[in-house]
This record gives sequence, structure tokens and C-alpha cells, in this order.
Amino acid sequence: MTSSPNGGEEKEGPVIRDKRRIDPETGEVRAQAGETPQAPEAPVDGGGAKDTGEEDSSLKTQLAERLADLQRLKAEYDNYRKRVERDRVAVREQALGQVLTELLPVLDDIGRARDHEELTGGFKSVAESLEAVTGKLGLERYGEKGEPFDPVVHEALMHSHSADVTETSVTDVLQPGYRIGERVLRPARVAVADPAPDSGAGESGDGPGEADGETDE
Repeated sequence: MTSSPNGGEEKEGPVIRDKRRIDPETGEVRAQAGETPQAPEAPVDGGGAKDTGEEDSSLKTQLAERLADLQRLKAEYDNYRKRVERDRVAVREQALGQVLTELLPVLDDIGRARDHEELTGGFKSVAESLEAVTGKLGLERYGEKGEPFDPVVHEALMHSHSADVTETSVTDVLQPGYRIGERVLRPARVAVADPAPDSGAGESGDGPGEADGETDE
């Protein structure tokens, strides 16, 4: 047996020291000899607000870029749709014009038959039906006596002068013209007349004989 400092007696035997860092009863970390318990870390609030502001600015920039892309894409699509529609109308008018151009000689025969009062019976009914159908398709006949001459829509086959006109005018329609909208399928073939030249230029003044007579007196 050994004596203790307090004067008591201690039993001899092994001494067991618990060095586990985790207390099995409380589950907390034990402080070791010579170590100072660490205080809990305080939350760091240095650049959090700054980072949030930068993130918001970046999101706004990306949103503006995406919006610009959508607007540009929409504008391109609108232009494409208008171009396709314009091309579709042009192709339709071209195809329709080719078909109607082939029918112009038939319409000319119908017009001549009408002028000679030969458009009667069943032929008259068929002719009027054909003219009605071509009219619905947009075919327009033009060319009238007395209208001003326009080289864009008229083709002058005969030319003369007349005192009855004040400008170059159509005096006779030799063959009517046809058009679809602004597109001329065939110009009107016409006879035109210009105003007659002034023939009284020397009639208003005194003649040489009158001047001489006055001098003799």
C-alpha cells in the first residue's frame, strides 16, 4: 500500500484515464490539456451585399441581351413573311397573266363580232360568260377615243394633226389594250393626233402694201 498526500491510503492497481475527445454521455467535444476552447465562428458579412448587386446587374444584362435577340428574330421573321407573301402574289400574277394573254385573241374576235352585230344566240352567251370570268380574274380592257395619249399604255400606229385637240390625244382605237392591276398585258394600239400648228401667225399685223400706202400718203 502507498500513502496519499492527504494521509490516506490508496490501493495499488492500474489507473485509467479517459482521453476520448467526444464525451460519450453529452456528445460534446472535450477540451484537451493545454488547448483553449475555440469560440464559434461569427458569420462573415464583408462582400455579401456587393456580390448580390453584381449578380443582379449581370442578370439584367443577360435579360436585355435575350430581349434584343427576340426582337431581332421577330423582325427578321416579319420581313421573311412579307417577302414570301410578295413573291407569292407576283408568281400568281405572272401565271395568271400568261393564261389571260393566250385568251386575248379570242376576246378580240368577240369584240369584232359585237361591233358587226354578229354576237347573237348561243355564241353571245358563251362570249359574255368568258368576259365575265376574265373580269373576275382582274383582266381590264382599256383604250377610248378622246383620252390623252400615254406612251406607257398606248402604242401609236397612226399619227396626224387636228384642230379639235389641245394635246396629243387618241383619235381611234385600232386594238384595245388589256392589263391586270398596274401590269399591262398588251398596250392599246391607237391612232393619235397632235394639235394643229398655228396658221395665222402673219395675219394680225399690217401687210407690206398697207405700209407702203400709208407712206405714199
